[in-house]
Amino acid sequence: MKKTPIILGMTYLVIVAFVAILGSLAAALFFMMRGSGPMDPDNPQEVSRSKPMAKALAFRVGFSVLLFLVVLFAYFMGWIQPTGVPM
Repeated sequence: MKKTPIILGMTYLVIVAFVAILGSLAAALFFMMRGSGPMDPDNPQEVSRSKPMAKALAFRVGFSVLLFLVVLFAYFMGWIQPTGVPM
């Protein structure tokens, strides 16, 4: 089965999207583990440490939604087809 340029492009796009999703998830884990104990509401520095983690998780959700929309668009354009593999 010969792959057309659009299929190769979609393959690379999905791989890059998965790497971005895993990278942002790893960044969120790093920011979560970097915290030093329980949060103190009186200490604004502790509260600001959660902002990078929330931002990384928001990027992960955004990448996931974007990947879903791209795959859905490619399906509707006829660029990709379901394989029909039984579950």
